[in-house]
Amino acid sequence: MGRLFRRASSAVVVMVLGIGAAILWGTHPAEGQSAAYRPARLVGTQNPNFNGIWQAITTANWDILDHPAGPGPAARIVGAWGVQPPGKGIVEGNQIPYKPQALVQKKANAEKRLTIDPQNLHDSADPEAKCYLPGVPRAMYMPYPFQILQTNDQILMAFEYRAGTRSIALKNHKPSPVPTWMGWSNGHWEGDTLVVEVTEQNGHSWLDRAGNFASDKLRVVERYPATGPDHLLYEATLEDPETFTRPLKIRFPLYRLKEPNAEVMELRCVEFVEDYMYGTLRKKTSR
Repeated sequence: MGRLFRRASSAVVVMVLGIGAAILWGTHPAEGQSAAYRPARLVGTQNPNFNGIWQAITTANWDILDHPAGPGPAARIVGAWGVQPPGKGIVEGNQIPYKPQALVQKKANAEKRLTIDPQNLHDSADPEAKCYLPGVPRAMYMPYPFQILQTNDQILMAFEYRAGTRSIALKNHKPSPVPTWMGWSNGHWEGDTLVVEVTEQNGHSWLDRAGNFASDKLRVVERYPATGPDHLLYEATLEDPETFTRPLKIRFPLYRLKEPNAEVMELRCVEFVEDYMYGTLRKKTSR
């Protein structure tokens, strides 16, 4: 009798555990999937409201691939100030499919990333060090906040770094009149996901401080699905037939700043780089 009771009890426990597992499996998304989130609407529209101040918390501006910690460029003078933090990359597969000649150029960029040639400023040193606009997608993962100002017809992104801006047309799409540092952005909604095509960048920007780059043939397709009330997932596909053997994909989250006094402040760095860029051109005078 006792043995029979124990067997029956064990069967009940197994059945209960099985039912519980089935319930959990049925109510939670499968691995690699996320539950659908419906973001708040922009007033007067059916589109998600992305207004706010956002920031990426990643070390991709140093290197978009996995990277260890490293010393800053003036460690003997400032010690740990300016060190390169370690971090995980944002590139799918952690590999950039460079063409052979482009890989040579990437390595040269890394070796001379702070070497200025005043006679050839566009092609020497990291554009960030010269206070140039960062281009897309680098603007999205620099370690500074940016603000999204959204209407039904367009989206403006205002960046703290160098007071840079992006204007994304959601209607009346037109071709770019000229190539620029930040390129030309046309966007549309696919359900609750903002999709933006960026073309006509001038090819002088880099992807990070490690010398990764793309040419002026770069085409970036960005996707911005909201994954929570204060989270956007930034996904971008980079196509550049002159630089890459196949499209390159990156992904990382953006976080809405929630501090009550959060604001995008001024970081106008031009005044800080004059001596760095042009100091060697100064006429030396004898005393």
